[in-house]
Amino acid sequence: MTDQGFRACTTCGTLLAAGTRFCARCGAAVAVAAEEIALAGGRRLHLAADTLDLRDLLAVVEAGVLYWRRRLASDEGVARERAAAAIKELSQILDSLAMQIAQGRETVRITSHLPAQRVAPRPCALCGRGNREQAKYCIACGAPLRAGLRPATSAPPRLQVKIAARSDVGRVRQLNEDTFYAGEFARADGAVGTLLLVADGMGGHQAGEVASALARDGLKQALTSALSAGVPASDEAWHTLLTQVVAAANQQIYQQGQRNAQRSGMGTTLTVALLVEGRAHLAHVGDSRIYLINAQGLGSEGATWLKLTTDHSLVARLVDIGQLTPAQARTHPQRNVVYRSLGSDPTVEVDTLSQALASGDQLLLCSDGLTSHVEDEELAAIAIAETSADRACERLIALANERGGSDNISVVLARV
Repeated sequence: MTDQGFRACTTCGTLLAAGTRFCARCGAAVAVAAEEIALAGGRRLHLAADTLDLRDLLAVVEAGVLYWRRRLASDEGVARERAAAAIKELSQILDSLAMQIAQGRETVRITSHLPAQRVAPRPCALCGRGNREQAKYCIACGAPLRAGLRPATSAPPRLQVKIAARSDVGRVRQLNEDTFYAGEFARADGAVGTLLLVADGMGGHQAGEVASALARDGLKQALTSALSAGVPASDEAWHTLLTQVVAAANQQIYQQGQRNAQRSGMGTTLTVALLVEGRAHLAHVGDSRIYLINAQGLGSEGATWLKLTTDHSLVARLVDIGQLTPAQARTHPQRNVVYRSLGSDPTVEVDTLSQALASGDQLLLCSDGLTSHVEDEELAAIAIAETSADRACERLIALANERGGSDNISVVLARV
């Protein structure tokens, strides 16, 4: 770590802001500090960067079984059946963990699922930015990439962004605790960028609705204030700014929860994208998501979508260590348990990432009310198939509702 709180990427040497998960220049994974999950009785589950202690994880699952046994004794009808199914699934995980511990295994390694990198094999001799093989001019500076081409006589065309956004209460919940925002924001120099965000609130007595709205308003207020002091000149500076403004929003939610007994313990996820001069600067806490979609393909395997965020949820960790399959995680009764959110603690760790944008790209932000019912491949297929961004949002929400609509559903789609 440097004196300014930055660390150097061990692959390419680029300076990275504290809390950065992936190098914005080369995409390499960056070692991060260990995380912890608070457990009942004052215990904490230690989450190292790449391993989990099996005995600590066993305590988490046992606590889940105890919770659902209490529900089984007090609930009736469908709720009782749900509790019984939860106990059955968790008991299978308990058996697996107990067997591993009996065999002498103490820890389990967490596999890292890094987002594939955009194929950009043609470097610009002027600015160094990678470009697609078919590119004639650099997407960053407009310099010619092929012999015989004349330099651009003017700046490269500014990327235009079309935005659509929708939110729906779903078919089970009585209140929509999701909040979204999609619009422009003014910077200190008068230029304009695009701000996109989704927040999924949690807490009783409408506290979740309050928390997600506070996250939106607090972030916008902190962002406006921060940009009045100057505009970041690098990806790392944007990461630092985003970490600061998310921390400010977290403080507002936490303090209101401390002052108001009915809102005690309220929290929210927060997933943000700032689109500025051909780049998307992202900040993420919780299990809402951001996808990058392009019909022309984004990786060496020709995939049309990349998930740019990592879910901060218990089931995501269980999938990483092989205790659940992705299909089981999608319907697991504890799939909504997140171990990192805004408002639960006075401080919060924020994932940050920067991504170059190209013509044809789509950024899709959504709450887990969508991804609980719609597969990643289906999200991408619908976003690509629909010529209207509004229609794409409507179809995605309709599909989630058709498959149960078990949670609030929010979608923000930005097309470059």
